[in-house]
Amino acid sequence: MAQTLFITIISFVFALGILIFFHELGHYLVARWCGVKVLRFSIGFGKVIASKRIGPDQTEWSLSAFPLGGYVKMLDEREGDVPADQLSRSFNRQTVWKRIAIVIAGPVANFLLAIFFYWILFVVGAPGIKPVIAQPTKNTAAQQAGLQSGERILSVNGNLTHTWQDVRLALLNEAVETKKAQLEVQNARGDLFQRKLDLESLTPADLEADFVAKLGLNLSPPQIKPIIAEAIIDGAAQKAGLQAGDEIIEIQGQKIAIWENLVTQVVANPGQELSMLVKRGTQTIKVNVTPKAEKVGEQTVGRIGARPKIEQAEIDKMMTEVRYGPLVSLVKAVEKTWEMSIFSLKMMGKMISGNLSLKNISGPITIADYAGQSAKAGSLPFITFLAMISISLGVLNLLPIPLLDGGHLLYYVAEIIKGSPVSERVMQMGQPIGMLLLGGLMVIAFYNDIFRMINKIISG
Repeated sequence: MAQTLFITIISFVFALGILIFFHELGHYLVARWCGVKVLRFSIGFGKVIASKRIGPDQTEWSLSAFPLGGYVKMLDEREGDVPADQLSRSFNRQTVWKRIAIVIAGPVANFLLAIFFYWILFVVGAPGIKPVIAQPTKNTAAQQAGLQSGERILSVNGNLTHTWQDVRLALLNEAVETKKAQLEVQNARGDLFQRKLDLESLTPADLEADFVAKLGLNLSPPQIKPIIAEAIIDGAAQKAGLQAGDEIIEIQGQKIAIWENLVTQVVANPGQELSMLVKRGTQTIKVNVTPKAEKVGEQTVGRIGARPKIEQAEIDKMMTEVRYGPLVSLVKAVEKTWEMSIFSLKMMGKMISGNLSLKNISGPITIADYAGQSAKAGSLPFITFLAMISISLGVLNLLPIPLLDGGHLLYYVAEIIKGSPVSERVMQMGQPIGMLLLGGLMVIAFYNDIFRMINKIISG
């Protein structure tokens, strides 16, 4: 527990630090390129806890107390007296186009960072699970579309889906937008089919949970032999005398070919004694096992407390790897960053319009949890996480909300249209509006985080 918490905190701090640093570095570099004097480069807000002056302008590079953000403070007549010989280096004296370049450089830096991360993933090769489906659940959209067990989803509305994660993302995008999905699938014989998947049945609440399962889509499980790797202490299997290495041949006279067959029988018979034919070494014995009844949601299912012996070869069959050359990877990285950015904007639009629940907003606690989970999963999942968060940070900062980069850009667009700068009074009026909107967003994010954390604790 302590180790997991440590990894989560370190991963979150590292992720936040690198994303904020590059965002502010974008502002800093373009400001310097435009001739603007930078007074302070800060990671975090509030009281400065550590700083060092560097460079010909003696810019103060600092670390501040509240780490959820950062800023670049530039020479500006609106914030204090500026010596006459440095007026040309004041931010407010720059042309509107230079001010736009400086402000937009932060979000652009986040997008460029995401492109770099995706480029690494495409060059190195990101592992994923092949999108081969199990038999669709009855009375679901997948069954009505005619999808069959063993079919591999090749594309969704023309977008190639190399992995199961690609399928989930593509379907989520279509569920938010078009409500229709044209799937190209291929069966085990290599035959191609077109399947029309109706997404109309999905509600905003479904999109917060496992919406793919709601559609009736599930991954085809590996062909695991019904061999016990471990009988859990005090579980029904151990109490009945089952041991590691036992192979379940029959249950109630029915042949058991794979582990999934065993699970189906056990789950369907909570509290009911099952007669099993077991192969142990060179012997075949009979064992009676009574699955323990457990409540899962609104259903009562059976559990015997046994783990299967999983062959690595079967797992390898389920996996795939997407890899390209350096130049193609760059193109793919740009495309991926663009797609994810547009998708983020669509999600935000749906939440603002009420077509998607505000529960989808995540705060620092959830982000920290994801950071820890992805870091424990390995370097590539963590890089994927960094790319996605970097895009989210870039998109968020472009929203036309006062105090954010997008709010400043809104003022500069107005300045271009009217031919003169927006008045100080208008900008001062915008500040409390921006604070109210951002404050409300933070309250919702923290509420969602706490709600998720409580649910996680309750569900164990």
